[in-house]
Amino acid sequence: MTRPGMDRRTFLAQTGRTLALTWTAAAAVSAEPAVAETQATAAAGSARQVIVLGAGLAGLAAAYELKKAGYAVAVIEARTRPGGRVLTYRDPFADGLYAEMGAEYVDATDEYDHRFCKELGLKVMTAKLYDAIFVRGQRFKMASFKQNKERLPYAGTEGGRLFGQEAAYLKRLLALIADPEKLPPEILKLDNLSVVELLLQEGAPDDVAALFTYTQATESTARPHEMSALHLVRSHRRSFSEDTDEGRILGGNDQLPKGLARALSGQILYRRPVRKIAHDGDGATVSFEEDGVLRTLRAPRLVVALPFKVLRDIEVTPSFSPAKTKCIATLAYGHVMKLAMQYQRRFWDEPTSLGQRVFTDTMLRRVYHFSIDQPGPRGILMSFTSGADAEALGRMSEAERLQAALQEATKIWPEAPRHFEGGAVKYWNEDPWIRGSYSFEGVGQARDYLQIAAAAEGRVHFAGEHTSVHRASMNGALESGVRVAAEVRKAEGA
Repeated sequence: MTRPGMDRRTFLAQTGRTLALTWTAAAAVSAEPAVAETQATAAAGSARQVIVLGAGLAGLAAAYELKKAGYAVAVIEARTRPGGRVLTYRDPFADGLYAEMGAEYVDATDEYDHRFCKELGLKVMTAKLYDAIFVRGQRFKMASFKQNKERLPYAGTEGGRLFGQEAAYLKRLLALIADPEKLPPEILKLDNLSVVELLLQEGAPDDVAALFTYTQATESTARPHEMSALHLVRSHRRSFSEDTDEGRILGGNDQLPKGLARALSGQILYRRPVRKIAHDGDGATVSFEEDGVLRTLRAPRLVVALPFKVLRDIEVTPSFSPAKTKCIATLAYGHVMKLAMQYQRRFWDEPTSLGQRVFTDTMLRRVYHFSIDQPGPRGILMSFTSGADAEALGRMSEAERLQAALQEATKIWPEAPRHFEGGAVKYWNEDPWIRGSYSFEGVGQARDYLQIAAAAEGRVHFAGEHTSVHRASMNGALESGVRVAAEVRKAEGA
């Protein structure tokens, strides 16, 4: 149906320009009145085309690399912004303060983060290490905790150590691994156990499993009873610790996706949620919603860079392989919430303060001074909370979430209420285009899910942190985009 005052030819020409992006399109309106579909197809002799679903870091990196290789790329994104789980809040705060409400840290060893930051002229600043611990109501300064080998109030733990307390109970199993690439059967069968089951089986006290909830499980945004024991054993040598060298992009992490999006100017379609994928031996057709109307776009190759929790609700014809379909339907995702609290004064910087970055076993989990690169006197305390605590907070209203966070912060800094001015909350599980945190390897998923998630299905390729060995990170998302771009080129003999 054309608009009043617009003839059919003008309508078709304008629709074609909207959908064609970098390649020439021939547009036509379906005769079926219920669904007006616009079919954009490549003109003869045009560049090679790829459709990318999702303008998060994985999709942007894939499109960016493919464009550099000479491909015509169309990125389809449900939101009105690029970045996916990279989200920097600025407007809710005073004095130019900002806060990372999504992905935050760039580790010193994150090859792809640093590579793309360098290409885009972005600087990575060093973040503060943990300088304090508040657990079971007890306070520890990190320096004296380490120097004096003070013990946490958790039975069975080693003095002077915060993360990795479970290592002492994994020694027998780790000794069985001669080659990490060739795991023996006894190790592989651990995929059938949860982390809690394994630790108790190996003689760890209940307290060690309880502490794991607030250490590695918090980083994974999971509950220990949901996590594969195989994942724990296999990844233990490179686990996060209180000494991990972390950083952030100076001025806000959103500069990374925005920079990639600028390089793809005119090739990203925003506010167009995908509803259907149809694929065959010649390519793939994507049906997406545009102002309540269903449109279609076809290309010889398709890159799906969507979280599997979102992909579950997209109709795929024909269905992917049984293994891929099961992986999409069951891959584990955690619960995560970021709470940014603005205070009139930075009381956490004062000599009497417990610290600026505090590890806790409260609902806040991690709470830290975020505004380290911004002048005072105001500042932001950020909480990263996950697992059961994030889920519990998720059942509250936003005002109740902030009030609960303030109450927890007051246990650490009694003066907090006097200086509290407000804040912002992002609970990723209620975001319709994410529906969770990042992926983790659940029980039964550590043995082969990564390979299944990353494998192409004919002319459909897959990117995202859930397809990367560096899962649950910006680095993993970027790596997957680079990988899938190379995969597309190889498949086409480029």
